[in-house]
Amino acid sequence: MIAPKFMPVVFKQLWRHRVRSVLTLSGVAIAMFLFIAVQTLQEGVRQSTQAAAGDTTLVVYRENRFCPAASRLPQFYVDRIEKIPGVVSAVPVKIVVNNCRASLDVVTFRGVPRENLGGPNGWASKWQIIAGSVAEWEKRSDSALVGETLAARRGFRVGQSFDASGITVTVAGIIRSPEAQDQNVAYVHLDFLQQAGAGGGKGGGLGVVTQFTVRVDDPARMEAVAEAIDAEFRTEADPTMTSPEKAFVAQAGADIVEIVKFTQWLGWGCLAAVLALVANAIVLSVQDRIKEHAVLQTLGFRSGLIARLIVSEGMLIGLLGGAIGTGIALSVVHFGNFTLSQEGLSIGVSASWSVLAWGLIISAGVGIVAGLVPAWRAGRREIASCFRAV
Repeated sequence: MIAPKFMPVVFKQLWRHRVRSVLTLSGVAIAMFLFIAVQTLQEGVRQSTQAAAGDTTLVVYRENRFCPAASRLPQFYVDRIEKIPGVVSAVPVKIVVNNCRASLDVVTFRGVPRENLGGPNGWASKWQIIAGSVAEWEKRSDSALVGETLAARRGFRVGQSFDASGITVTVAGIIRSPEAQDQNVAYVHLDFLQQAGAGGGKGGGLGVVTQFTVRVDDPARMEAVAEAIDAEFRTEADPTMTSPEKAFVAQAGADIVEIVKFTQWLGWGCLAAVLALVANAIVLSVQDRIKEHAVLQTLGFRSGLIARLIVSEGMLIGLLGGAIGTGIALSVVHFGNFTLSQEGLSIGVSASWSVLAWGLIISAGVGIVAGLVPAWRAGRREIASCFRAV
């Protein structure tokens, strides 16, 4: 590019055409806002559905069922699951949601046994308790440990009671977890949820759960263990369907995943809009400055330097507009605490530093590309033809 001492010249050119520059920056910012919003959706889908080499969690669900209200399994299955070779632990889980359809505001209750959540090896050991405590949760049967995203979206505080799906609980703590699914749920006592969720057509009651969360001893054995679990209950009245947790999320949230995939086209359209906006602004700017470029050449500015000044102008427009749009998009995502939920499973809308970095790099790169043709044309003009230009 150009030396830093020439940057004031680039800024001056933008400032001389303030209205045009502001309109171009606004267009770039809007387009990049949409592009980054699409990227955050795709990042959330990737984190929730892309399997990792160290994944060891299986989900055992009722065969041919997807909505939690329709999946009913006997709780005593847990003893038989734990005896299958390769299984480290199996936890019965009852799930109740206020909306099984795709939605941005779903409250998901997950009932788990007291002994599986607390203790040194319990689920809570991998969480960060940012308010309240697990001990407080253990004291009351109607208490809940609420994910950070759900608490922020609904404004929950420790000690506050809330009602959803006809179930009333008191917030005993707010948790932060590395798992996306934990961030948008309320963990309650299993027996409490089985009794509270037994009426109103929700089905269940004591001894009935929605699923089993199974941990295996070796990631390489997940498929074999899943097949063994399903074979164990194939002839029972309630057969099972077992799959890796992230594959289960991808299957249950297939509609959301497909919608997010479609938004990739929106992202490419936004980049095309940025390219067109910046290129149009630079072409008009260069056309207005033909005689100025001739004067600069007369003063000793080489054609290559003039071309680099024009490319730098495109990069600066793209970078400034991209920074504004990216910053606004990430702020909206961060403070909005948006989560796409379906069938009791959540796909978070993630705002990360990597998305910010890519947004700035892409916007600057598009600005450079947009300035290449005008810069090439300006650098090839002869001084005499520039002075004759009208």
